Amino acid sequence: MMGLIYEKKIQVTGQHIDGNNHVNNVQYVHWVEEIAGEHWDSVKHQLGYPNDIWMLIDHHIRYKKQVYLGDIITVKTYPKPPEGIRQPRKVEFYRNGELVVDSLTLWVFIDKETQRIKRLESAWLDRL
Repeated sequence: MMGLIYEKKIQVTGQHIDGNNHVNNVQYVHWVEEIAGEHWDSVKHQLGYPNDIWMLIDHHIRYKKQVYLGDIITVKTYPKPPEGIRQPRKVEFYRNGELVVDSLTLWVFIDKETQRIKRLESAWLDRL
């Protein structure tokens, strides 16, 4: 299903936990990349870019609250309006409706065949 906002639920397991008994910071970075990829995979064919890929160029993340083993988090992502060739994307992590981790990433779109940056039309988000 196409949509501007993509979300999924994740149950925190032992593999996500660090020595401080909460979700490891590196795990959030993995989830940010994973959900961005899942969102793109769900819309790329309808948008007409089935083979092109996004490359992460900048990543900011803010940890507001810790998340623990057994917690269920809702991860929500959505692209923001493009900034030239850079595409900002928000990824938010919620536990029981409360924002616990907030991420803003910048991506560039890559033509898979030429490996060069490709510019999407500025209104591509309107098609979601």
